[in-house]
Amino acid sequence: MRTSPLPPAFSRLAWSNLAAQSAEQLSLTAAPLVAVLMLGAGPGDIGALAAFQTLPFLLLSLPLGVLADRLPRRRLMLWSEALRCLALLGLLLVLHSSALNIGWMAALGFAGAIGTVGFSVAAPGLVPLLAQRAALARANARLELARSTAFAAGPAVAGALVSWAGATAAFSVAVLLSAGAIAMLLRLPELAIARTPTRKRHPLREIAEGASFVWRSDLLRPVVVTGMVFNSAWFALQAIYVPYAMRELGLGSGAVGFTLALYGAGMIAGALTTARVMAVLPLGRAIQIGPVAGVLAAASLAATLVIPHAALAGLCFFLLGAGPMVWTITTTTLRQSMTPDAMLGRVSAVFLTANAGARPVGAALGGLVGSRWGTSACLLMVLAGFILQAAIILRSRVARLRQLPAGEST
Repeated sequence: MRTSPLPPAFSRLAWSNLAAQSAEQLSLTAAPLVAVLMLGAGPGDIGALAAFQTLPFLLLSLPLGVLADRLPRRRLMLWSEALRCLALLGLLLVLHSSALNIGWMAALGFAGAIGTVGFSVAAPGLVPLLAQRAALARANARLELARSTAFAAGPAVAGALVSWAGATAAFSVAVLLSAGAIAMLLRLPELAIARTPTRKRHPLREIAEGASFVWRSDLLRPVVVTGMVFNSAWFALQAIYVPYAMRELGLGSGAVGFTLALYGAGMIAGALTTARVMAVLPLGRAIQIGPVAGVLAAASLAATLVIPHAALAGLCFFLLGAGPMVWTITTTTLRQSMTPDAMLGRVSAVFLTANAGARPVGAALGGLVGSRWGTSACLLMVLAGFILQAAIILRSRVARLRQLPAGEST
């Protein structure tokens, strides 16, 4: 049966999402490169920078999620993207002044990340307003593919721009992409800014119900704990990777950007193959792919301590894109099958906050261990973290699931 095309309004949302995600990835990759090349930053500085760029996900995901349910969502997305654009313009200004330092980069990165959080929590709520119910899965898949494409192309473009044209070019392109996202949002129809009904009970009480539901479940609890450990290890790795790759592996800006781009390539590969994986493997086995891939990825990067080759670093990031993408899709399906519809938003918010909250902790820990005991110790700590998260899920009931549990959502 021939599927009908998604409406033009949704296409504008998808293009806006692609531009916004690309702007974010360009800036996230360019910032540590600038810090290392222009400021001589080490692991401690890069860890602090990464922590500030991820802290809004911990502090503001839940408040902005509530705001997304009470304001027209297009308006929140416009404000959020405008804030990100202003933060990127601020980075351009400090690049051309004597004020450039880690403090300014961290503060402006924090502001830009607030825009990322606001955009991210509001965008999914627009999809049901712009696409018919039967096309929701296809619409969400297109948004996820756009995010994966940005992860794949953004770091490579950022590395190339910094290497060939300087930091100004990288941040200028990011500003143009962010402005393009705003322009697409302004073209969304009035239907996309319809209000959703406000909640009758206090939001904190409902959030507590969602957290209790997750913690009491012997299927959801190990998933959320695994995600927290995974994100801590992943962001500890990110905190030290750029200075390690440039100083100890001898990679240039372009090569660093290319290895980071393989993360996005892995995401695309994972997104395109997950449906086939779920069709041939028991659900529990499919869920295990992400954590096991994380162990193999960390082992690959740790192996560069003995064999300092860029191919091992590239393999690490590819595995960290492909495996966890399978994890994201399979565990989201599990969560949706178990959670009552009236609680799904709150349960999803608990997962987002738990995962995001682990990121600045991991980034700060990576910077601390890397600056005090060296990158070798940090890489081994990261490997231990990935082994721990795999052990948690492999020893849980989740790993023994043959199919989606029936009747647990009621």
